[in-house]
Parts: sequence; C-alpha cells; structure tokens
Amino acid sequence: MENLQHEEQAEFQEPLVVGQANGEEVVGEEKIHWGRFALDIFETLILAVILFLAINAMSARVRVDGFSMRPTLEDGEFVLVSKMSYLFGKTQRGDIIVFHFPINPEEELIKRVIGLPGDHVSMQAGTLKINGQTVVEPYIADTPAYSGEWDVLTDQLFVLGDNRNNSNDSKDWGLLPAKMVVGKAVLIYWPPPLWDVIQHPQLIISQ
Repeated sequence: MENLQHEEQAEFQEPLVVGQANGEEVVGEEKIHWGRFALDIFETLILAVILFLAINAMSARVRVDGFSMRPTLEDGEFVLVSKMSYLFGKTQRGDIIVFHFPINPEEELIKRVIGLPGDHVSMQAGTLKINGQTVVEPYIADTPAYSGEWDVLTDQLFVLGDNRNNSNDSKDWGLLPAKMVVGKAVLIYWPPPLWDVIQHPQLIISQ
C-alpha cells in the first residue's frame, strides 16, 4: 500500500508556482530545448542532402528540346533517365539514350541506338539495314529521305532520332563514343497528362 500511495502522490503533485501576478499564482511552463530542436533540423537537412546526392547518382532528369524524337517524345517533355541501366547491362539496339554531344559535351542529346560495335549500318531508298538485314521501324515519323553507309567501331554507337528527316544525329556528326552515354530514358514524368513509361522495342530485323 505504501508504494501505491507514493505513486498517487506523484501523479497529483501540484504544478510549480514561480510567482504571482495581480494576486494570482503563475504556473511555470516547460522550457523549450532549442539545442535538441536545432540538432533535429540539422539531421533532417543532412538526410535530405544524402538522399539528393544518391538520387542524382542513380538518375538524371532532362528536358526534350526540339522535335528530333517525334513521335516517341515531344518538345517540352521531361524525361527521367536511369544512370544505372548500363552498369549492370549492355546497350541494346532500340534503346533511347541520353548522352553528351561529342562536339559540345556541355550539351545533352536524346536519340535511339541503331548500331552497336561491329555493325554495318546502311540507309538506302528509305530502308534501314543492319549487317545486310532490313530493319522494320514502326516508331519513326517519316521514311528517311537520305542515304549512306556507316561502320560502327569498337566502343562506339550509331544513333538516330525517330524523326529521321529532322534530327541532328550520327548521320550528320558521326559515331557516338560509348563513354559519353549518360543513361537510358525510362519515363516521361512531365507534363502529368503525358506521363508514360518509355518503351524500348528491340529493332525487328526481317529475314
């Protein structure tokens, strides 16, 4: 019973009286622990910075400027790019990638991978061929109005825009060094009505 009485007394202790105002007792309030509050804010900021750096290490966000990837991508769309895709896998024909422009590395472009190292790429009479085999491309805007042949060297890629007749790409400035690839485009996230996962169909080679 003695322990119970002590507990009851503790529960019903009177508040601390720190003074009087106008004849009335003033009850003291608990002090704010500003040091702990500042520490919590600091820890939150550190965590936010770590998350920001981690997300940027694994992904990038780019804005599509121009119409070179129509109809797959439109001008003004924002695209999420995975920087991790090619750390655990190889570039495939048909992948849509973001890369540093070889002529001006400060500029980033987005195109589709057409030729891999060792491939012979040709465009004749509006038909794309890889290693002599005709490639079916349902995603392009128009039939290409140009022709040419290209051999893809080691550690290089041949890239084209889906809007073949309105794209500045490998047919104009040559092969893309693989080391300049930023990552694989995976998602359109802005504007919201156009939100969509980006498809990467492998190039269909007709026999």
